[in-house]
Amino acid sequence: MQADLRELFAECGYEWVTSHVYRKTVATLMDLAGLPPRQAADQLGHAKVSMTQDNYFGRKVAKTGAAAVLAPLGQLGNGQQKSGV
Repeated sequence: MQADLRELFAECGYEWVTSHVYRKTVATLMDLAGLPPRQAADQLGHAKVSMTQDNYFGRKVAKTGAAAVLAPLGQLGNGQQKSGV
């Protein structure tokens, strides 16, 4: 099957595409479309959703709240002193 895919991709001018590149692209497009990881896992044939999330989905930027906690530290550089620091 991999040889068939390689041949097909080459005929279309995509000789650089491997089966892994194709699978990664499918997973990325499903992720960007907002589809649940379970659907992508099913499409890719993964029994565990964590396999799909860990290896095929991009890491989302999480709002951790760190900016609000660290913001006062930036004010210390402006000549302000904070007591207890």
